[in-house]
Amino acid sequence: MTIPDIDYSELTGRKAECPDGCGMCCLCQPEVLPREMAFFRRNRPDCVTKTRGQDSHFCLKMKKGRGSCVLLDGRRCTIYADRPTFCRQFPYHFYAGDRISVELDLSCRGVWTGNGADAAEEARALAEASESRLAAELKESSEVYREFYSICREAGVMSDVSAIRMSLSANIDKFADPAYLARIMDRSLEEPKMTLENLNPDPRYDAAEMESAARDAALESMGSSDPMMVPVYCGKDWSWNIFMARDGRITWSVMDDAGDMTEMGSVDAEDVPLRPLEESGKEILCRYIAVLNGRESFLGNVFHTMDRLGYEDDMANTYYGCMCVTVLDLMWRASMLDHFFHTGMGEDGIREAIIFYDMDRLDAPTIGAFV
Repeated sequence: MTIPDIDYSELTGRKAECPDGCGMCCLCQPEVLPREMAFFRRNRPDCVTKTRGQDSHFCLKMKKGRGSCVLLDGRRCTIYADRPTFCRQFPYHFYAGDRISVELDLSCRGVWTGNGADAAEEARALAEASESRLAAELKESSEVYREFYSICREAGVMSDVSAIRMSLSANIDKFADPAYLARIMDRSLEEPKMTLENLNPDPRYDAAEMESAARDAALESMGSSDPMMVPVYCGKDWSWNIFMARDGRITWSVMDDAGDMTEMGSVDAEDVPLRPLEESGKEILCRYIAVLNGRESFLGNVFHTMDRLGYEDDMANTYYGCMCVTVLDLMWRASMLDHFFHTGMGEDGIREAIIFYDMDRLDAPTIGAFV
């Protein structure tokens, strides 16, 4: 079965390698496909478990139920040649919406070095090997998208996605300015169908209110007591840094290869101000916003948000609002990393924040599905 028009545009000009000592992807519990179970039943039956719930499936066990994959030893995979498909695909994410697109996990440090294999070529080979699964998922997701668009038209909240994206792209440099984000967030609540045309930053915006919104967005993802469910930051020294929030206080711990955690520090969230961006930080942030603006999974998250809110707001309002929250979340995370690691708010600091954030962005709920 041939899949038409797979979108590899996010990968154009990018390379990817697997750096020694990283193991970041081994913190993601991979599914074991039915055709792969024979190998594990025969060779490593003790390493596989079955999840509970409606979407029950087999997956690899994690050390102490929260650490890295049990098959990781010295930050190296002990079954590398026979690793599951989901491990082989990392850092490529195949998203099924109304088409298949491939997105690059920017939390992987191996995509920032400029070394390694051509990302688009690797992804094409992976797509060819998984063609039947991709085709099956695309058929299902296309039906979901058609139903979604129909509901939007009936509710009167349908907009031209291409026009929305083009408008954001034309104003992308303004999205690094909290005063501009404040203006958008106000307009998205006030106007039935907003546009970015002639929209300028609000010089009288409430900085404290924007800081609170940024902090709340970031803390939402840190609120679990389960290390498997909170953000992980792979540091420059390959350390696995875990951040958990409870009662407004953030605890920073480092997880070792055995799955044990050592507390390294903590801070009251309100003591982390939203720090101003340096010019070089603005540049890399705007490049990341451009990536998000082209991602089908970001669009799928916008659609999921519209569905969750009962189709009350126009698609444009929800799209621009979601982008504002995303940017604020990332800027506050950059500020938090600066507090703990002194990474700054320039190019290096925002790159580290993207490495910290992007895996969570790809995990955001959508009406489509990652395959």
